[in-house]
Amino acid sequence: MEARLNPYQVAPKTMQPMIEMAERLAADGLEHSLHELVKIRASQINGCAFCLHMHTSDARKHGEREERIYLLSAWRESRMFTARERAALAWTEALTLITQGHAPDEVYAEVAREFSPEEIVKLTLAITTINAWNRIAIGFRSVHPHDRPAER
Repeated sequence: MEARLNPYQVAPKTMQPMIEMAERLAADGLEHSLHELVKIRASQINGCAFCLHMHTSDARKHGEREERIYLLSAWRESRMFTARERAALAWTEALTLITQGHAPDEVYAEVAREFSPEEIVKLTLAITTINAWNRIAIGFRSVHPHDRPAER
């Protein structure tokens, strides 16, 4: 796969607000491990190899266990995730797959049990931002590091 263009080179001023939003969210409250799980799960759903590579690497660097990364797409069937993480993952799926249920009341009620109203806003912006990054990376075919043909 070849990259189509590099948006940071083509339109750096236009990309700057996205970068600032990501930086603000990273520094503004939600625990890092939760934020990475949300980014990985949305990227799995969207099929974004670039973001999956980045956020699984970041999660590992910050101490996330391999087993939890491997089981993330099957979080409902695993006891390795806390109630707070499960609520965040359900909200991530609801918002990422917005056309398949339009953020159901029961999912919102679950997230509201585990997060304060301010945290729900931060979580929602984190989900919205990673979905935007996924669309940028997929649309412009951003190539993740070490992307080379498989050897047999």
